[in-house]
Amino acid sequence: MKRFASFREFYPFYLSEHSHRTSRRLHFIGSCGVLVLVAVAIARGNAWWLLAALLCGYGFAWVGHFFFEKNRPATFKYPFYSFAGDWVMFKDILSGKLKF
Repeated sequence: MKRFASFREFYPFYLSEHSHRTSRRLHFIGSCGVLVLVAVAIARGNAWWLLAALLCGYGFAWVGHFFFEKNRPATFKYPFYSFAGDWVMFKDILSGKLKF
């Protein structure tokens, strides 16, 4: 298992694991769902919505990996960097730096 010295070093690897456009789209949709469900949890004062947010985010992402990328999610080896990578990729898609 390769070790990364920093997130800056990890992120190109993360992007290589998300080269299929449909997979990136599924990650983006899942992240949007996470934001909505976290807002619902806060608005309703009900933490169960956070479980739904977790399932939504990982559900969409894992479909992208297993059916389109044909690889194992980086979450299993690099949970913290992978979580950060999801949100940096989300920002990069929103800003137009990555194609949607």
